[in-house]
Amino acid sequence: MTFLMQMRLRLPISLVTAAILFVSSCSAPSSTSSPSAASGSPVAGSAASVKVDGSSTVFPISDAVAKEFRQSNPSVEVAVESSGTTGGFRKFCAGETDISNASRPISTEEIATCRNAGIRYVELPIAFDALTVAVNPQNDWAKDLTVEELKKLWEPAAQGKIKTWQQVRSSFPNQPITLYGAGTDSGTYDYFAEVIMGGADTRTDYTGSENDDVLVEGIAKDPTALGFFGLAYFEKNQNRLKAVAIDDGKGKGAVLPSRQTVESAAYQPLSRPLFIYINLQASQKNTGLRDFVQFYLKNAKRIVETVGYAPLPQEAYDIGSVHLYKGEVGTAYDGKPQPYLTIREVLLKEQTF
Repeated sequence: MTFLMQMRLRLPISLVTAAILFVSSCSAPSSTSSPSAASGSPVAGSAASVKVDGSSTVFPISDAVAKEFRQSNPSVEVAVESSGTTGGFRKFCAGETDISNASRPISTEEIATCRNAGIRYVELPIAFDALTVAVNPQNDWAKDLTVEELKKLWEPAAQGKIKTWQQVRSSFPNQPITLYGAGTDSGTYDYFAEVIMGGADTRTDYTGSENDDVLVEGIAKDPTALGFFGLAYFEKNQNRLKAVAIDDGKGKGAVLPSRQTVESAAYQPLSRPLFIYINLQASQKNTGLRDFVQFYLKNAKRIVETVGYAPLPQEAYDIGSVHLYKGEVGTAYDGKPQPYLTIREVLLKEQTF
């Protein structure tokens, strides 16, 4: 463990911040000066461009950061796209992008793919999301659902059989139910399948998309619809959608998604951390990328809140800066989504990684 890593575990955040300011004032390490740089691994962007792709859930954050960054750095071209977490990692591990937005931790398969391609990455948690189950405002019966009812509705055995609201709960009306959800290239799909299905796949007879705006539009136009996506998309469309409170069966009762219920760890199990993954070698060669990530971490807390997610404590972004500077590569997770994580637990993972 490096001296700086030991220091951030033992000293108060004021001294950690001082260390960050010191290393930030030094010249950044070159790709040849760091043992963590993989010689010959693919590098996506040039010094004047940054390529970002991945999660549609994280897209609003990275897009907002990019818009602000361009104002003071017009010479750096930042392109932010959205092809889903899985689609984004596919490009990232092929060396086609500099940053991968992710609404789940990198998977075991993706870890192996990146390793085999010589891509070494720095994992940076940037926010917390409340994965939101939503219905049309004309739906005046589904104010809450249990995790067991969500499983009953979305499990493979429900395909072609659970077709009405009354089949979900006997007190609901005998009206058809239309489902909208994340496409299978989405980290939102992976997380929902992990926490609701126990890791199994969902039914497939639903309208799926990696573009959350498509799901919003479908639910907003269909009085019998139900779907799920990130909190920011609900916040942006509150006048067209209604959130459903979720009861995890652990005695708290049904809880609505919000920044406050995420921060208090009351909204479970659909709260989850959001990440960006940085191509380390690209960040060492590409000054535009390095400046962009530093700007991202400096302004993330404010921008995350503006977009509609729960920001992490400032300490998390400060530690992320140290990780990036020192080239601390890899993941603090086990290659799969992890339900019931709290903001405090994510911070602890980052501190001890």
